Amino acid sequence: MSKGVKYKKMDKSYFESRELKRHAGVWSLWALGVGAVISGHFSGWNLGLASGGWGGMFVATCIVAIMYVGLTQSVAEMSPALPHTGGAYSFARSAMGPWGGFFTGLVENLEFILTPAVIVFFLSNYMQGIFETSPELLPLWWFGFYTIFTLLNIVGVELSFRFTVALTLLALGCLGIFWVSSIGSADFTTYALDIKAGADGTAEHLPGGGGSLFPLGWEGALKAMPFAVWLFLAIEQLPLAAEESVDPKKDMPKGLTYGIITLIISAFLILWLNASIPLGSFALSQSGEPLLDGFKVLYGDHIAKLLALVASIGLLASFHTIIFAFGRQIYSLSRAGYFPVLLSLTHSKRKTPYTALILGSVIGFLVLMVTKFLAGNESEVFIGGALLNIAVFSAMLSYILQCGSFLLLRKNKPDLERPYVSPFGKFGAWTTILLASVIIYFQLQDQSYRTAVFISIGYLIIGLAYFALKGRHRLILSPEEEFALEHETKKALVKN
Repeated sequence: MSKGVKYKKMDKSYFESRELKRHAGVWSLWALGVGAVISGHFSGWNLGLASGGWGGMFVATCIVAIMYVGLTQSVAEMSPALPHTGGAYSFARSAMGPWGGFFTGLVENLEFILTPAVIVFFLSNYMQGIFETSPELLPLWWFGFYTIFTLLNIVGVELSFRFTVALTLLALGCLGIFWVSSIGSADFTTYALDIKAGADGTAEHLPGGGGSLFPLGWEGALKAMPFAVWLFLAIEQLPLAAEESVDPKKDMPKGLTYGIITLIISAFLILWLNASIPLGSFALSQSGEPLLDGFKVLYGDHIAKLLALVASIGLLASFHTIIFAFGRQIYSLSRAGYFPVLLSLTHSKRKTPYTALILGSVIGFLVLMVTKFLAGNESEVFIGGALLNIAVFSAMLSYILQCGSFLLLRKNKPDLERPYVSPFGKFGAWTTILLASVIIYFQLQDQSYRTAVFISIGYLIIGLAYFALKGRHRLILSPEEEFALEHETKKALVKN
C-alpha cells in the first residue's frame, strides 16, 4: 500500500518541536463539535425552503440527519482506534495507503479553509450593520476577526477550549431564548405552509398559508438536501482534537454522539419554530439572517442592533472552532511530510501549531480579498454561492472517503483494537456514502453548484500533481504513518 513513496526517519528533536498538549475532556469535545456547526442554525439552512417548502425541508433534514448519524458513528469507531490528530487523513491513510490519505486530507483541507472564510464574510456584514461602517471597510473586519481568533488559538489550548465552550453555550442559549419566545406566536398552518408552486415550478408566496406540506413535490425535498447539510456541517472535524484529548478512546465517541444528538434536537426546533411565526416560510426562504429576522418579528426593529449582536454569536462560535480545525488538519499533514514540514511547528511553550494556524488564516483572508477584487459588487453572491458550495461538495466527498475507509478497515483490519464499535456498522457507512452521493448529484443540477464543483476538482488536481512530483518523496514517519505501516507489516506477516 506504500509503494511509490519514500520515508525518512526524523530524530527526537523533530517531534519535540511539534508536540501538542492534552487538555480536552468530553464536554470540551462536545462544545468543539457543536460550536463548529452552530452557525448553520442561525443562517443558510433556510434557503432550502424555497426548494422544497416546509415539508420538503423537513424530509431533507431527516435524510441528512440520518447521513450524519451514520458518519459520526463510523468516525466514533475509527477515532479511538486511530487516536491521532490527522482525523480523516489518518483513517484513509490506514485504510487506503499514502495516496488515499493525502487525497482525503486535501479534500478536507479545502472544506476547512473555505468554511470560515464564508462565515467571517457574513459575520462582518453583521458588524457593518451594527456599527454602520462603510462597505469598503469590510476587509478590515475580515482581517480583524482572523487576527483575533488566530491569536486566541495560538495563545493556548486551555484558553481556546474555554472560549469554545463559552461561545457554544452562548449560541445555544441564544437559540433557546428564540425557541421559548416563539412558541406563543407560532401558527404552523398559517405561516410555515405559506409556499405554493408557481407556473414555472418555483416557490411563490401563498397569502394566508394553509398550503401543501410538499408544494414542490418530493423532488423539492431532494433538492433541499444541500441546504439541510448546513445544520450539521463540520461536526466531523472533532477527531482532529484527538491528541489534545485527555482520554480520546473514551471521550471522542461520547463527544461525537452527544454532539450529533444536540444538533438534531436544535435543527428540528429551529426548522419548526423559525418558520411558524408571522415571518413565514416564504419570507424566511429569502432571508440572509433568518434568526435575526425572527427576533425582529418577536421583539420589534427598535432593538435590531442588539439582536444582530446576539445573532452573531453563532457565527463567532463556528468561526473560532473551524480555525482550530484547520490548524490541526494542516499540522497533521505537515508533520507527516505531505505538506511542507515548517507548517507543523508548535509554539515552544504553548504547544499550539502556530504556523499552520497563521497560514490557514492568511489563505482564507486572501481568498476573500481576491473574490472581492474579481467579483466586485457581485462578491456577496459569489461567496454566498460558489465558495459555500465548494465547502459542501468537499465535505460530501470527504464523507464518502471516510466511510469508505471505515468499510475497508472493517474488512482488512478486523483485529484492530476498537474501544468503541458503531451500532450501525457497515449499514451506517453505506447509507452515508449513498446519501452524500445523492447530495453531490443534486449539486450538479444547479449551475452555481456546478461551477463550485469544477473549481474544487481543479484544486484537487493541482494538489495531486504536487504529491506525485514532490510530496510522495518526502514523507516522514509521523504517528499516523508509523501506525499504518506497522499494521501493514503485521498483515503481510500473517499472509506469509
